[in-house]
Amino acid sequence: MASRRRFSVRFLLPKKDNKKDRARSPEPREISEAMPDLSEHRWTRHTGELVETSMRTMATRLPAVIAQSARLAWRASRLDTAVTISLNLAAGFFTAFGLLATTGVLTALFAAGPTPDRVRAALPSLVVVAGAAALRAGLQAIAGWAQSRLEPQVERLVELRLYELTTAVHLAALDDSDFLDDLQRAQSRGMASAPRVVQTAVDVLTGAVGVIAAALTLGVLHPLLLPLLLLTAVPRGWASVRSARMEYLTELTLVGVARRKWILSDLMADRRHAAEVRSFTMREFLLEEYDRFAAYERGAKLKLARRQTVVKIFGDIMQGLATGAVYLALGLMLWKGLVPLAVAGTAVLAIRAGQSSLSNLVFAVNRCYEEGLYFGDYLTFCNEAETRVPEGGPSGTLPADFERIVVEDVTFTYPGAQRASLNGISLELRRGEVVALVGENGSGKTTLAKVMAGLYDPDGGDVRWDDVSLHDVPPQHLWEHIAVIAQEYTHWPMTARQNITMGRMDGDALVLAAARASGADEVVDGLAKGYDTLLDRRFDGGAELSGGQWQRLAVARGFYRDAPLLICDEPTAALDARAEHHLFDRIRTHSDGRTVLLITHRLASVRQADRIYVLDKGVVIEEGDHAALMALGGLYAELYTLQAAAYQAAHPSEEVDPV
Repeated sequence: MASRRRFSVRFLLPKKDNKKDRARSPEPREISEAMPDLSEHRWTRHTGELVETSMRTMATRLPAVIAQSARLAWRASRLDTAVTISLNLAAGFFTAFGLLATTGVLTALFAAGPTPDRVRAALPSLVVVAGAAALRAGLQAIAGWAQSRLEPQVERLVELRLYELTTAVHLAALDDSDFLDDLQRAQSRGMASAPRVVQTAVDVLTGAVGVIAAALTLGVLHPLLLPLLLLTAVPRGWASVRSARMEYLTELTLVGVARRKWILSDLMADRRHAAEVRSFTMREFLLEEYDRFAAYERGAKLKLARRQTVVKIFGDIMQGLATGAVYLALGLMLWKGLVPLAVAGTAVLAIRAGQSSLSNLVFAVNRCYEEGLYFGDYLTFCNEAETRVPEGGPSGTLPADFERIVVEDVTFTYPGAQRASLNGISLELRRGEVVALVGENGSGKTTLAKVMAGLYDPDGGDVRWDDVSLHDVPPQHLWEHIAVIAQEYTHWPMTARQNITMGRMDGDALVLAAARASGADEVVDGLAKGYDTLLDRRFDGGAELSGGQWQRLAVARGFYRDAPLLICDEPTAALDARAEHHLFDRIRTHSDGRTVLLITHRLASVRQADRIYVLDKGVVIEEGDHAALMALGGLYAELYTLQAAAYQAAHPSEEVDPV
């Protein structure tokens, strides 16, 4: 057991002989076993499946992939999709027409007579060939322009759809690990594959049109010429598929290495880690670790390049032999008089064009199938997310001036959890009261607050505003009636004003009032551009705030909404004692006429609460005001006494409250 533990943390520990380790690449077994929990990139999830996929399977599934990409492109832009497809088809027609017209050119040039006469006789056919080539080039250029227009439109469509769903699903979905895995796959490789699958589907169409044009040309010239095209195309197609499979297999081998390189690059380049990297002198260690994995990756890719070169050479040799066989067959056909010389010349041109188109087609099919698998992750996530979006059925309204909010026998369990977070909770908030929830970590306080805020739907029980159940009210309507000062709040990379208003512009007077009530005005006064200062150092002119300053802004957000119910979840976690005392005074002042649900570990701050509920393991075990709970001598009294004792030890001659 000890040896396994030493091996499993090898990635995290410096090595004794740096030069030796820097020169030696890690073995594949070390890479795969050292950190098995990170053995798969979410953006290379289908690499193993691609390695095992046969051409027959690919050909069977490809039509569905192309149909998906066509529907996506059609939704993004009907005009550009129609132009891309129709002009590529038209270009294929002119390809075949130009090849057939070449027969007339060659017939004239190979005819008997003086050279000037033969050239003059070939001129009409040359004009036709040149015109067909020009039209084909023009059509392909316009089709390429329309195709390039599709890409940003497809990107916008899939990105907007994804974020419409992620911002609309039940909050509980974002606590489901399986749902989050699906989201990461959809957001990374899946979303990026959407424009690629459209592009590669068009490439498949273009390659197929080119092959069909060459095949039709040969079929028109002579039926026996068509098999010659397949004979010359098979070696190159085999080499392309074989080379692609080698690349997929190498990617699969490098999944763990690439994952570790990504982790190390994040540690070395992200500002969040910069201070510790320097203060703990981690630079040399991180560079050595990165170089070890980069050396292994380099070795694997060099080996891949060598193997792909061998395959390409073998494919070229086989294609050369096949081409020789074709020319021999054409010679025999000429000898037997089956085809005239001009037709044979045109056949050579058609076969070469068909070879090029078929090679492009094989490559496009591989890419389209691969991107289609990852785009399938995106579609799967969207379908799953749609089932997690609250239905728009409820149409009830909350009372403008409620008398009480009742929580009745509420139960709730997080997705995948073994134990319920809330187990039959019942409590009551009356209008204008300050009600506190206290308890140790994991007792269910924050979860209960989120249920009351409509962020989670309870598994059982009910929450009512007077006689109106939250089951009968759209969540958006409830959220307009509450304000939340959350324990975990976002540092929005926006201006100070936008960090307070959160998209609601009710006038600067309310912004200033909320800032003064929370103490955020003192923070804003110190900013270069006041309320118009961008609060993110990553942008020019941006400012950086301390934890306490951010918390004051978060409190200002809650005050700005001016809602009848204010939920405060650990609103003073990042504040010093003086700021905390002032903030609770401001909350009491702001709560005049409003109902406040207060969650805090600082028990001195709840002494003035009208009622205190003590939670333990998802159950209300005590209820009452501060004096009643202290007289009860239960968990609340124990926790309060422990906090007070710590301050008494520091100031034995003073009568102090825990803050």
